[in-house]
Amino acid sequence: MMMHTTLAQLRTLKLDGMATGLEEQLALSTMAAMSFEERIALLVDREVHCRSDRKLLRLLKSAQLKYGQAAIEDIDTRSGRGLDRSAVMSLALGDWVTSGHSVLITGPTGAGKSWLACALAQYACRRGYSAIYQRVPRLQEEMRIRHGSGVFGKWLLQLAKTDVLLLDDWGTGAIDSATRSDLLEIIDDRAANKATIITSQLPIDHWHAWIGDVTIADAILDRIMQRNHRFTLTGESLRHPEKRKGSSEKSSK
Repeated sequence: MMMHTTLAQLRTLKLDGMATGLEEQLALSTMAAMSFEERIALLVDREVHCRSDRKLLRLLKSAQLKYGQAAIEDIDTRSGRGLDRSAVMSLALGDWVTSGHSVLITGPTGAGKSWLACALAQYACRRGYSAIYQRVPRLQEEMRIRHGSGVFGKWLLQLAKTDVLLLDDWGTGAIDSATRSDLLEIIDDRAANKATIITSQLPIDHWHAWIGDVTIADAILDRIMQRNHRFTLTGESLRHPEKRKGSSEKSSK
């Protein structure tokens, strides 16, 4: 009876990891041979891992990544892709997030830019950082709606606090003057402070022309280029069925 009460109290206190660990200990006869200190240590360790798992699920849900299951462990580095596994792993395991670096991924359509970007963002979440995915072609209309509803400022603050912002399909479609100004606000908030991942079919030296306004383009690119890592993917589209043979489902996206 006492143990049932203890389990109920642990769950009331939201110590679900400890409660589950205690239930498992009660079911194992071998636990009787352990000391009180050892059993407590195991319960605390179980709670820590449980909270870590919950935090990761929360971060991934908030990130809304296009490829939520993308993982750096599954990166396709076959010859001809222009992608070096050691370079990706060195970046992922480094301090690019805390140092506010930009990661610029360019290449033709279907080369795996979005998948690589999502894999980097997903790994950042696994390390406890927050992330948000935004597809640039849709962002223009979304920002217009936020301006109209009066929540743009609040949303801008949310982005500024996010550790990793993923801007997918940068340079796809024309942008108007309001969007240029909004993009500058977003990038300026993050410069040398928060990490940004950008994917684009356009080579980087074409970004200035895409932005259009010389002054704003200079300001945006100056901030993006301060501290950046570049990946230029090559090869034919991985979306073609014949190109996926011999590859895993994840690595072909």
